[in-house]
Amino acid sequence: MSSTFGTVFRVTTFGESHGRGVGAVVDGCPPRLALAETDIQPQLDRRRPGQSGLSTPREESDKVSILSGVENGLTLGTPIGLFVPNRDQQPGDYAAMSRIPRPSHADWTYQVKYGIRASSGGGRSSARETIGRVAAGAIAEKLLKQHFGVEIVAWVSAVGAVEAPDLAGREITRPDVDAHAVRCPDAEAAQRMEAAIRQAREARDSTGGVITAICRGVPAGWGEPVFDKLEARLAQAMLSIPATKGFEIGSGFAGSRMLGSEHNDPFVMRKGRLGTATNRSGGVQGGISNGEPIVFRVAFKPPATIGKAQATVDFEGHAVELEATGRHDPCVVPRAVPIVEAMAALVLADAALAQCARS
Repeated sequence: MSSTFGTVFRVTTFGESHGRGVGAVVDGCPPRLALAETDIQPQLDRRRPGQSGLSTPREESDKVSILSGVENGLTLGTPIGLFVPNRDQQPGDYAAMSRIPRPSHADWTYQVKYGIRASSGGGRSSARETIGRVAAGAIAEKLLKQHFGVEIVAWVSAVGAVEAPDLAGREITRPDVDAHAVRCPDAEAAQRMEAAIRQAREARDSTGGVITAICRGVPAGWGEPVFDKLEARLAQAMLSIPATKGFEIGSGFAGSRMLGSEHNDPFVMRKGRLGTATNRSGGVQGGISNGEPIVFRVAFKPPATIGKAQATVDFEGHAVELEATGRHDPCVVPRAVPIVEAMAALVLADAALAQCARS
């Protein structure tokens, strides 16, 4: 099922960007976990549109309702239904684009696959689909924090050519990240990133970026060998997010340019357990967590829908010039931070419950 993610902790998302609403069904959440809408809403508020001049001006409150699976503030162990209504749809903005597949967008591939598509807003290919992921991820995060002491923090580490210094070794918190609209905790880099996004918007263009994430407190032993390696599940999760184009963990591609003697993580005894002197493995070895922080990065392409005129063809192959209308992000990474955190939480919650089933 292409809209379902997870094995033990399973999430199915539903809804289109300009339909009546979007949401998710979470199955496999253990019973007796304290849960309310107030546990979920903060992450949705970080993802919602219209937060600042760096994002789309679409006005959505994105207020979540828990429809099932919770009674008297506790999960029942049954499927948890989550729903967020769409209130500020403007499908008319997409009338001209109904006959023209947007360059680098999913219009053409969805039409070829299904013979039909949601012509306004991109339907299931829209980033609005990620609301269900973020809502479900907030539940997974609470489970991870309460039962396993796991904390997940992500931040923007690059926008276009502007890069922040390596912050993975610092104790970055979400308030640090949210101190700047671009969600980069380095003040100087954040200022330059915001300028780059505004420049792209003024040019009716867009720009890409990179998000770095760190998962602290993950114990050794999570993840499965061979095909379900922890980094493989993380890669699948991250590359399923709209607009993603790359994933790397630990030393990533830079590690390919090092010698083994430089790259290896020698073992040391730390606080009564084995640890590693460095963390070039990114917290995972052999597909299984090694007890060190899990550190990875996700690359996002520039948003495909831009206002700048582009020479292309329509669905019939006739040459046209497309100037997209509507409300779109000039850069997705500031709003994608909670999405990355949510998908990491879903992977780790699934791995945690799978490991618990072994004991």
